Amino acid sequence: MHDTTDDWRPHLVDDDARIGALLRASKRIAVLGIKVEQHQPAHFVPAYAQRAGFEIIPVPVYYPEVTEILGQRVYRRIADIPGDVDIVDVFRRSHRVPDHVDDILAKHPKAVWMQSGIWNHEAAERLARAGIDVVQNHCLMVELQNHGW
Repeated sequence: MHDTTDDWRPHLVDDDARIGALLRASKRIAVLGIKVEQHQPAHFVPAYAQRAGFEIIPVPVYYPEVTEILGQRVYRRIADIPGDVDIVDVFRRSHRVPDHVDDILAKHPKAVWMQSGIWNHEAAERLARAGIDVVQNHCLMVELQNHGW
């Protein structure tokens, strides 16, 4: 049950219809914590989204020497990405998510998507209070498949 006296809670997205609407309204996905190893979810999930027609913007945390992932230029901070970002897809351990909130807020994407097994209520509240939609503990690839991509 949402507390109707608080206006940030509607930015917490957890139902199928709103997840589908978010995906349909999105084109550019920045992937925070993307990896280069093809067997890692932080690589094959964004690769799937790219094949489904989304523009993927890699923002790795590791691999300082890498300049391209999935054929796209690497950025070291979300805030450095030119143009608008629809979704920041987060592949970081739950306790590491707050480390990135200021960087994400500087860019102000439409949504932040924390992958399966990733949630941080403090970070989610900060982002939601800024008017950013937040999905927690959902796999982007699974949701794309569920919604016809």
